[in-house]
Amino acid sequence: MSFPLSCMVQQLSVPLLSFGGQLFSHGSTPSSSPDFLIQDFAVIMIVAAIMLVITHRLKQPMVIGYILAGMIIGPYTPPFSLIQNVNSLNTFAELGIIMLLFVIGTEFPIAKLRSIGRISIMVALPESIGTLLIVYFVAQTLGFSFFDSLFLALAMSITSTVVTVRILEELGMIKDKSTVLILGITIVEDIIAITTLGIFQSVAANSGQVSIPQVSFSIGIVAAFIGSILLLGSRYVPKIIDKIGKTEDYALILIVILGLAFGLSFAAKELGLSVATGAFLAGVLVAESKSANIARVITTPLRDMFAAIFFISIGALIDLSHIPSLIVPAMLLILTSFASKFLIISAILVRAKGYDGITALRTGLGMASARGELSLVVAKAGQDVGAISSSVFPILGVVTIVTTFITPYVIKFGSRIRISPSLTSSSDEKGSSPEKSKKRFRFGFRL
Repeated sequence: MSFPLSCMVQQLSVPLLSFGGQLFSHGSTPSSSPDFLIQDFAVIMIVAAIMLVITHRLKQPMVIGYILAGMIIGPYTPPFSLIQNVNSLNTFAELGIIMLLFVIGTEFPIAKLRSIGRISIMVALPESIGTLLIVYFVAQTLGFSFFDSLFLALAMSITSTVVTVRILEELGMIKDKSTVLILGITIVEDIIAITTLGIFQSVAANSGQVSIPQVSFSIGIVAAFIGSILLLGSRYVPKIIDKIGKTEDYALILIVILGLAFGLSFAAKELGLSVATGAFLAGVLVAESKSANIARVITTPLRDMFAAIFFISIGALIDLSHIPSLIVPAMLLILTSFASKFLIISAILVRAKGYDGITALRTGLGMASARGELSLVVAKAGQDVGAISSSVFPILGVVTIVTTFITPYVIKFGSRIRISPSLTSSSDEKGSSPEKSKKRFRFGFRL
């Protein structure tokens, strides 16, 4: 590519966060004996606990504490790394993703998902396509090659479900109307992204030629997997869980639901989908049972532990010395994708029936903020077929780090948006119609 910084970023060894592979490549791999594993886990937990106490006293989001803890223990921390095996973080991080999305899925039974299915598709399609096209043209302007621009655009069009949901939980917004919308949109967005990725890989592998059979096959796999789980799984799995729940043996219930969560995550991975998709769908099936509350309670501690390690792994693999050389292209891509997502989503929801201005703005901000796990999976897939240059990974690594830092503050800003009392009273006094009040409201929020 012709971007001026390419000669520098080509030489960087940058971590690659993926759902089924290696987080970051970093030199030689130390011994992975059980002793080192226990030592690394102990260091992670102790440093994380200290940083959480500090961030709690400073009234900052826990995610920031996790990232800072990772930066302290990571391999790039001078004068030496506190962890012996960087790759040991990969397994813990993937477990965190599965547990987090599974527990979130238990909050969303099929009826609840069905209620937002239509609006989620209506928002996700134009938002994903619009963001992809806009970022693509910006990347081209910056001098990236055709395939670099294509895969970068796709990666930047995907919201990080893990980061966004964890922060929403932390802020107590998990049952907010905007959060339900965000979850629905991210599910559809992930499906669109995986399907599009299959198309891009097919095009790249065939020297720019579109393979219709391959594209159709990718779409069919996604539809069959999700459809079979929601249609067939919802008939039998909840009944089985309820029968096990009647035993009141919590150990048995825990093992069964973990088997379901990891089983569907593995199946999703084998089909080329995100493990987060399989884990979330497993949670949805559990939500259909009468034992959903029990399942949620007994799995929450596991979720908190492994989700913490997921965020720590991001911070652990930050090489601060390389950030200055990558920050300009990364920030331009972040600003472009943020503005595109926020404006498209907010504009659609403001005009949709049943959604007020606050919900539109909060959903737009929540969807526009974080990039992460699946974005890096896209880059890895592009590298697997030899379509992208080595400069794409470092830039997306910086994007992941920066957006993970800013997302808590962006979402917190959205949570503080309130309707202006003067506008409300004015509308009531004059007997304005709901539609007119809605239009007036768009310019009348306050913090």
